[in-house]
Amino acid sequence: MTSTAAERFAEGFAAIDRTNLSTLADLYHEDMVFIDPLHEIRGLAAMRAYCANLYANVSEIRFDFHHCQQLNPTDAVLRWTMTYRHPRLKGGLPIALDGCSFLEFRGEKVCRHRDYFDAGALLYEHLPVLGSVIGWLKGRLA
Repeated sequence: MTSTAAERFAEGFAAIDRTNLSTLADLYHEDMVFIDPLHEIRGLAAMRAYCANLYANVSEIRFDFHHCQQLNPTDAVLRWTMTYRHPRLKGGLPIALDGCSFLEFRGEKVCRHRDYFDAGALLYEHLPVLGSVIGWLKGRLA
C-alpha cells in the first residue's frame, strides 16, 4: 500500500531528535515557512536552528500522530500529541499537548507548515506563579 505525503511527513517528523536534525531537509523545502502561535520561521536553516534550540532545552520530546489526511495533492492536515519534559516546567514531569498541523506540499516536501495548539497549555500553565493565575482564571470562566 502506498503512503501519502502526509503520512511520510508524519513518520519522518516523529523520528527527528537532537542527533538527526539534518533530516529536516528530507521533509522541508529550502524556502519553507513554519508558523505556530509563538513563532514564525522562514527558511530551512532557520527551522534547523529552531529545532536545535528546542531539543537542547527539553529533556524529552515526542510527537505521536493520530490522524493524517491528505486533502488533495498539495494540502494535508495532521492531528498530533506532543509529549515533552522541561526541567523548569511542572517539576520536570511529562506535559502532553494536543494540536493539529496544516501542511502545504511542493512535490514531496513541505513548503508551508502551520501548527494550531493552546499556547497556555504548552507553556504558561506550567510556570510556577503564572500557572496558578491561569488555572484560577480558567476556573472563573468555566
